[in-house]
Amino acid sequence: MAGPLEGVRIVEFAGLGPGPFCAMLLADLGADVLRIARPGTPVDARDVTTRSRRQIGIDLRSAAGQASALALIARADLLIEGFRPGVMERLGLGPEPCLQRNPRLIYGRMTGWGQHGPLAHAAGHDINYIALSGALHAIGRAGEAPVPPLNYVGDFGGGGMLLAVGLLAALHEAGRSGQGQVIDAAMTDGAALLSAFMYGFKAQGRWSSRRGENMLDGGAHFYDTYACADGKYIAIGAIEPQFYAELCRRCGIQDPLFEGQMDAARWPLLKLRLADILRTRTRQQWCEQLEGSDACFAPVLDWDEAPQHAHNRARATFTEAGGVIQPAPAPRFSRSAPDAPQPPRAASLDEALAAWDTPAAAHPAHKGKPCPCQ
Repeated sequence: MAGPLEGVRIVEFAGLGPGPFCAMLLADLGADVLRIARPGTPVDARDVTTRSRRQIGIDLRSAAGQASALALIARADLLIEGFRPGVMERLGLGPEPCLQRNPRLIYGRMTGWGQHGPLAHAAGHDINYIALSGALHAIGRAGEAPVPPLNYVGDFGGGGMLLAVGLLAALHEAGRSGQGQVIDAAMTDGAALLSAFMYGFKAQGRWSSRRGENMLDGGAHFYDTYACADGKYIAIGAIEPQFYAELCRRCGIQDPLFEGQMDAARWPLLKLRLADILRTRTRQQWCEQLEGSDACFAPVLDWDEAPQHAHNRARATFTEAGGVIQPAPAPRFSRSAPDAPQPPRAASLDEALAAWDTPAAAHPAHKGKPCPCQ
C-alpha cells in the first residue's frame, strides 16, 4: 500500500469494533497491517473494517502459536489488541515479553473501561461507556429517554480513532527516543474527551443538563431535522445570524416572531411554526431551494442515497472494494496519497513471516519443520 504510513508494520489481534476500525484507519494510510485471528476464522469482504490487510490464523493458546506471534511482533512497529485486561498477559503476549523482544514496539491496548479502575474487568459495550462519560445523557429529545447514537461516540470516535492518534503520537516519539511504550486507550476516556466542547459551553453557562433544550441538541428551531411533504427529512443548522437570515429569506418567512432567534423561550413555538413551513414541500423541492446556499442546509440521506449525492461523488467520498460500497480513506494527502482500499485476504503464516523478512525456520515453533501453528 502506498500512503504516508508506507513501511509501517502493524500486528493486529482480531476483535470487534474499535480495534479493527483503528487498524483500518492505519491500513488505509498505507501501513502494512497483519491481522491475527483464530484458526478457521473466515475472511469476509463485506466487513469493511477489515479491508486492506492480510489475515492469518494462529492458535494463541498453544506455545507454538505464541512463539509465532512473538516472531511477527519482533518485526512490527505497532501492535493493536482489544481484549479485556489480563488476557494478553495470560497468553504470554503482554507488553513485557513483547517489549523485551522488540524495545521499539508501540503496544496499543483498546478497552471500554481502561486497563485499571473499579470497572476495568467488567463486561460492557459502547452504550455503557458513553453513559458513564456523560455523553449519552445529552443525546435525545426533551422529556424522552436518551437515544443511543449508534456506536460512533464510544467504539469509533472515542475508541478506535483515539487509539490511532495515540499510536501515531507514540510512533513519532519513538523516532526520537528509540523506545516503545504502551498506549492505554479507553472508550470512557475517549467519549469524555469528545465532550470537551460541551463541557466548555457548560462552564460558560451556555449549556444545561436538560436534554433536548440546548442550541445544538435539537432544542433550537434553527438546529434540527424536519419532515418534508414526502416523509423524507432535511437538516437545518443556521446558527450564525447571517445564515439564519438567509434561511428565513429563502423559506419566505416574514413572521416577526422569528426575529428573536436566540430567545430560548421562543424555541418550542418557533420549532412548530418552522415545521409547518418545511412540511409544505418535498425534500427535493427544498434541495432546489436551499442546497448550496448559506442557509446551512442538507438533505438527510440514507445509506443508499449518500454515495450517490453529487458532492460525495465529486469528492469520491465513497468507493467500492470487493463489490462492497464503502467510505473511502480519509483525510486527503496532496503528495503521499494512499492506494484505493482492497478487500481483506487470507494468508498463511509462512507467507506473513517471509513478507516481514522472518524465515519460517527462524523461530522456535518450527525447528526446521513445516509450520504447525495454524
